[in-house]
Order: sequence, then structure tokens, then C-alpha cells
Amino acid sequence: MRKYWWKILSILLLAFAVIGGFLLPVPQLPIVHESIRNLYFHVPMWFTMVVLFVLSVVYSIKYLRTNDLKDDLYAMCYVSVGVVFSVLGMITGMEWAYYTWPADSQQANFLWTGDPKQLCSALCMLIYMAYLVLRGSIADFDKRAKISAVYNIFACALMFPLIFIIPRMVPSLHPGSDGTNPADPNHLDATMRLVFWPAVLGWILLSVWITTLLIRINLIAKKEILYSDVS
Repeated sequence: MRKYWWKILSILLLAFAVIGGFLLPVPQLPIVHESIRNLYFHVPMWFTMVVLFVLSVVYSIKYLRTNDLKDDLYAMCYVSVGVVFSVLGMITGMEWAYYTWPADSQQANFLWTGDPKQLCSALCMLIYMAYLVLRGSIADFDKRAKISAVYNIFACALMFPLIFIIPRMVPSLHPGSDGTNPADPNHLDATMRLVFWPAVLGWILLSVWITTLLIRINLIAKKEILYSDVS
């Protein structure tokens, strides 16, 4: 039971975040109004994506040191789940922008506007999707693992300026382009902080849970392949 505590915690945190996110009061701000509740879902998706991509590069570096293919498998699984959360983050962000960006802007009422934040996020997603395509194009296990590990390191190095730096250096309708961070606790009232941070932790724990399941599936599949080759 002790080793499952973090999974139980994930379920409890997400249940609280969903219920509290829809039912607890939020500040009535102009433009965003009730849509500010999307903060409990949109921003945690990006937090989760970053955590997963960082964990993946940790295992890629570990593989380059140990040449253990299991570390390469871990890195691949973390990237795969990270890409899923990046897509969820993009979808929730596009929906939010559709309803909240100013009506007098040329970018109003469009899911995709070409905003710098959207472009940089999409580029980051494509870089990691290319990582998965690259892996599928190399048959040799060791060669695939080494090339993927090096690529993953460069991908992670590009992720931070694309997500956190470049969008703040150019004009954008996205919050944070002026140098402020909308997810900063100082910019949230007490009730929103009470829901936001449990949501972040809950989604991260859920993503790690999903990744562990994906790792187990891949390990089982590899064992079956090895067994069939021997037989």
C-alpha cells in the first residue's frame, strides 16, 4: 500500500482540482470572466509537459553514461507522454484564446492566430514529435538509442527559450508577454492558489503514473519479442 500512496494522492488532488475548479469562486476579471477557471487545466498541462521532457533528458544523459537500453526506453516513454500533454496544453490554450482575446483584435475568435506564444509552443511540440519519428526510422537498437539521446538533449535545450524566453521578447496577446507570469502565486487570489497548485501536482503525478504504465507495456512487449526470437 505504501508504494501506491502517490497514485492515491494524484487521484485526490485531481478530484479536488476538478471539483474546486468548477465550484469555488473566482475573481470576476474583465474579458476572462469565468473562463479563468481554465487556468486550472491549461497551465498545469504545460507544467507537466516541461517536467516530463526534463525527466526524459535525464534518462537520455544517463543512457549515454551507462549504455543501458532501459534508460533509453524510459526517455522515450517520458517524451511520448509529454507530447500528449503538450497537445492538451495547446488545445486548452487555443480554446481559451478563442473566447477571451479582445474582440477588437485581428486575432479574436480564431483557434489558431499565429501568436508568438502559439508558434513557439507548436515548434517545441514538432521538435519532440520529430524525436519520436527519428526513433522509428532507425532499426538498430544501440544506434537509435545514442542518436535519440543526443537529439533529446538538444531538444530540451531548445524547449526553454521557446517556451519561456522568446514569447516574452515580442508583442503578444498571451499573458506573460510583458514579463509577468500569470501562473505566479502573487497574481492569484488565495482561493485560486488553493486549487491551482494541487492541480499542477496532481497532473504531474498522473503523467508519471501513465508513463510508468507505458514503460511496463514496452518492457513486456520487448520480453515477448526476445522470447519469440529464442523459440
